[in-house]
Amino acid sequence: MIPISMQIIWLFILAMPIACVAWTVTHEEVFREPRDYCTRRSKTGISIAERKFFYLFTCEYCFSHYVTIVVLIATGYKLLMQNWTGYLVAGFALVWIANVYMRLFGLLRQDIKKEKTQITEIEKSISSKENLPD
Repeated sequence: MIPISMQIIWLFILAMPIACVAWTVTHEEVFREPRDYCTRRSKTGISIAERKFFYLFTCEYCFSHYVTIVVLIATGYKLLMQNWTGYLVAGFALVWIANVYMRLFGLLRQDIKKEKTQITEIEKSISSKENLPD
């Protein structure tokens, strides 16, 4: 059995790529067109199953569960227990940590965007003052 300290280290490391993939698919410009398609289908789908299926690709929390399943299959990572319950505990723990990472990243991006907007406003203000006649 892997020592608990190593399991915790792996928990925080494995949550990083989960957060990265989930955030990229659900927020970044590179996946905008497929995401827009999924958003439309999640709102206009005939059945509830269809609407929920397409919604999964628009919600970072929902999508992170599926990315986590792939990571668990690829790595065999288990947390605390070495049977199937170790996979279950690991899955929920990975989703939780990945979503903490995504929330922090979202707050950081929001703060950066706010600062850029403020800088642009200050530059415009300075520029307009420089163009005023004396």
